[in-house]
Amino acid sequence: MTTLAVPAPTSRQRRTAVLPPTASRLLTSEWIKLRTLRSTWWALALSVALVVAMAMSRTSSIAQVPEAAGFVEGAVYVTSGAALAQLVFCTLGVLAITGEYASGQIRTSLAAAPTRVPVLWTKLAVIVATVLVTSLVAVGLAWAASARWFGATSMTIDLTQADDARIMLGTPLYLATVTALAFAIGALVRTSAAGVAATLGLVLVVENAIALIPWAPLQAISPYLPATAGNRLVTSDVMGAVTTTSTNATLSPWQGYGVLVAWVLVLLAVAAVRLRREDA
Repeated sequence: MTTLAVPAPTSRQRRTAVLPPTASRLLTSEWIKLRTLRSTWWALALSVALVVAMAMSRTSSIAQVPEAAGFVEGAVYVTSGAALAQLVFCTLGVLAITGEYASGQIRTSLAAAPTRVPVLWTKLAVIVATVLVTSLVAVGLAWAASARWFGATSMTIDLTQADDARIMLGTPLYLATVTALAFAIGALVRTSAAGVAATLGLVLVVENAIALIPWAPLQAISPYLPATAGNRLVTSDVMGAVTTTSTNATLSPWQGYGVLVAWVLVLLAVAAVRLRREDA
């Protein structure tokens, strides 16, 4: 019996061999996908512009009211643009996953990672990190841009003070987490229109409507809805909320944020199960 000799792979074949889907490679791949889309940069630029513009508008307006001097919390006014920025970030969070379903690229991504679920986690990690960094930049720029009117209103922001630090640093944390919520909803419904409608409808309409209806069962569940609960992290007990009209203060700031995180984890778990069991 003769033995067939198997030729050694050439250097070209070794270079073009399929690399195993390690976490770092998946993260790099998802980052390349996100940053090479023009829509990503437009969305991030728009969110920063909204936060900065709203901060300047509100602080300059309150500076025209001498009676308000000493009664205004600077952190609330500087971060007031988060209410608009969250709409952009939620839309971006949905599109980060549904865009691949629309183009069919998700099948290529899943073929590269047969266990499937790591694709979901890496997509989530990239979009959340991007929103977190962008939000930090936006809040910092808003603070710098509106500081010129602080003297006229006796506004101050002191990060050594618990409330100021919570609102200033909690705003990027809230925006990143609510983006994760939008991503999870997008991963569940898999279509852009339905994902955006469901997310914005929940955050803007359903939760605020429930909070305003004077019926005891609805009032009991209102504080535990995702955006309402998470909003407690960026709510001033003196001046009210930054990102929603709800003023329900049943939960403490970090308890409310914990409820939002729980919503995200549950929706992501359901999305992961669907991804494992159903074809893309």
